[in-house]
Amino acid sequence: MSSRFPEPTSSRPLLSTRRSFLAGSAAAVVAGTCSSRSSSASETATVVMPARGLCAHRGAMATHPENTLPAFEEALRLGAQMIEFDVQLTRDGALVLMHDATIDRTTTQQGQVGDLTLSDLKRADAGVRKDARFAGTRIPTFEEALAVMPRNVWLNCHLKGGAELGAAAARVIEKTGRRHQAFLAATAGAAQGAREAVPGILVCNMERQSDSAEYARQTIAMKADFIQLLGKGEANPALVAELHAAGVKVNYYEGKTPEAVKGLFEAGVDFPLVNDLAAFLPVAKEFGIEPMNY
Repeated sequence: MSSRFPEPTSSRPLLSTRRSFLAGSAAAVVAGTCSSRSSSASETATVVMPARGLCAHRGAMATHPENTLPAFEEALRLGAQMIEFDVQLTRDGALVLMHDATIDRTTTQQGQVGDLTLSDLKRADAGVRKDARFAGTRIPTFEEALAVMPRNVWLNCHLKGGAELGAAAARVIEKTGRRHQAFLAATAGAAQGAREAVPGILVCNMERQSDSAEYARQTIAMKADFIQLLGKGEANPALVAELHAAGVKVNYYEGKTPEAVKGLFEAGVDFPLVNDLAAFLPVAKEFGIEPMNY
């Protein structure tokens, strides 16, 4: 793994349930000295991160309410190597998880996320519209989402905002000791805000979202750690190889069918984003990628 990937910054112990990967499922190792704001003691820890695998788009959104803790817990149960979610700022400066600009589609309430306070948002039911069994599910804050995540799953934090949001999200990642695993999928403004607030924060370039050579070279020039390609289910192996040679990991939105995901893995894509995680596990296994055991 490139040295651009920093060490963890938390003194909390690694989860006891971490396993080494099965043969054929390569891993990246991030090692270093961990520190904590609550203690002056430090310890050396090694975190094994997946080298490639499936990214659960908004969690296990096919069966669970998107961008909620139940969706993340199900994605973890299924063994996702990466989980994607969307982060926005509320009117009172809280960081919450919501894809749309409004809460109308996925909750029992209405309004623009940026016009509502955290208290307003916490009154909305974010689960019942998916299924009655999820009634009472609340919109999570960014920190609440991080709290349920093991420390060896990639966290694809899609920022729905600019520099202010980038800076705020980067500070939360640093405070919670997630710098080794959480990266900010951001446009140029948000990425700049994040990097100014926390130098060395992991960034995924989302400025252009295409599969063009120009987008790839822009990503390399800005020293991004990840890129998210966007296309119709096909990736250019030469372009992927160029990105890999520069130390950039490649995500792809989206893999809609098993055949498409197979083709993406064959082209060298590291993490295809998928909506129905369970449906694509057999494809990943064809490439020696076993579900994580958290």
